[in-house]
Amino acid sequence: MKEEKKQINVKNVRFNIMAVILIAIFCFSISPVTLQNDTFYTIKIGEHIMQNGIDMKDPFSFHNLSYTYPHWLYDVGIYLIYNLGGQVGIYISTVVLCIVLGILLYATNVKLMKNRLTSFIITIGAMYLVRNYIAARAQLVTFILFVLTVYFIERFLETKKKRFAIGLVIIPIIIANVHVAVFPFYFVLYLPYIAEYMIYILSNSSIIINTSKIKRLHKKIKKISHNDEISKIKNEITKLEERNKTLIARHEKSSKNPYKIKIRGNDNVKWLVIIMIICVFTGLLTPLGDTPYTYLVKTMQGNTTQNISEHLPLTLIQNVNLMCVIILFLAILIFTDTKIRLSDLFMLGGLLLLTFYSKRQETMFILIGAFILNRLICSFLNKYASDSCEKIEERMTEIIGMITTIALVLILSITNYKPKVDDHFIDETNYPVAAADFILENLDVNNIRLYNEYNYGSYLLFRGIPVFIDSRADLYSPEFNEGVTVFNDFLNLSGVNNDKVEETLDKYQITHLIMYKDAKLRTFIKQDEDKYNLLYEDNYFCIYERK
Repeated sequence: MKEEKKQINVKNVRFNIMAVILIAIFCFSISPVTLQNDTFYTIKIGEHIMQNGIDMKDPFSFHNLSYTYPHWLYDVGIYLIYNLGGQVGIYISTVVLCIVLGILLYATNVKLMKNRLTSFIITIGAMYLVRNYIAARAQLVTFILFVLTVYFIERFLETKKKRFAIGLVIIPIIIANVHVAVFPFYFVLYLPYIAEYMIYILSNSSIIINTSKIKRLHKKIKKISHNDEISKIKNEITKLEERNKTLIARHEKSSKNPYKIKIRGNDNVKWLVIIMIICVFTGLLTPLGDTPYTYLVKTMQGNTTQNISEHLPLTLIQNVNLMCVIILFLAILIFTDTKIRLSDLFMLGGLLLLTFYSKRQETMFILIGAFILNRLICSFLNKYASDSCEKIEERMTEIIGMITTIALVLILSITNYKPKVDDHFIDETNYPVAAADFILENLDVNNIRLYNEYNYGSYLLFRGIPVFIDSRADLYSPEFNEGVTVFNDFLNLSGVNNDKVEETLDKYQITHLIMYKDAKLRTFIKQDEDKYNLLYEDNYFCIYERK
């Protein structure tokens, strides 16, 4: 018996080691080499904070605006990494965080579902689906924190151990300093569990009311001396107890074999509510004041999210991968007798609603949905093929099985990595590297007022060139700086949406303009070249001076 257990443990350890290594390799293959536009301003803001502290002012545009530093701690961390290892250091940090996310996703799935095979496959699938969102941005850290949140909630409800409660309190403190925009989303993850418990209480309200009446009647008996009255009360108690037995039996029968939805009653949810209330106040543990409570509200009030691609509503037909995931969920729930927890159903519904509202939320639908999908698949397999996963695991830990598994993951990894082989840290087709060199060498950057486009403003400020706008959209909106309309004016200028181009340029005292060669604004300028002087042009960008 001991020898058999030892062999099983060796097999499990061997599978886990193989899974972790292959997940790490795959995560490396999907990590981008090229830096993303937000990374450039992140580095400079981190440097500014290290030198000047959090002064709540923006030093990088020429508009003299207030700034909330919504991910100041991440900015400092990325600057320190950049200061130590340059662009290579940034790339390595992205790879490391991606690997941590992948391994954590696998480990959490294994811990919650006790199935290594499905956890491994689902982790690879989930990481593949979120690959386009892997970047040197604060959201990569919050992906890790939200996976941990679900793990801590599930484990606290299961065990009520204090260490999971402490973890749940620490996470929002980190979020409030690393990525304040998603601070409210942290509490969304609690809601499905609380809603399920409330429905459980309501469905058992008759039992609870009857039990309460029985207790009151027992107390009443102690105060009464007349035998006739005592006898009446005892008869009433007997009727209530019989009614409760019938209700309990009916409830247990429906709980053991529900049609599709399982409603669980876990009294630890009461403590989870207390933890959530405590966590609400953790937003005060930041140097940003009330920003954790106001940032998202202000962002949603403006129009910036309506003009940034990742914030736009999801068009399902344009996202085949997500469509396949949704179909997979529906297939399991409709065409099998697999039951789903009510909390999981609420979680899926809520995350899907957020995803349709803003397509960047598909990352959370995929990462959190991975646990729910794994639970459904494991439930199905346990009922119809209880030994199949163990047999497949056993084969996979044998020599031929390991070679086959490793080969498949390596092929998938190479396929993902191959397009990145020739990538550079800075993509000169998207960022004006040579044009920035020209500006720094030929223009007085401290005295010019340069109009630039949204997508590469962060690179310009990274090079020390004051900008008209960059990808910190909130900074340039009236919700964060009263009376400021830079973001709207940029939209009108870049799209040449009105006949007031010259008037808008005069409003900001623009002396020079840099833009993509195929920009609409350049077409407008060419119609009246007497007012503009072409100073520089390369394959991708051009620079004009206003005469």
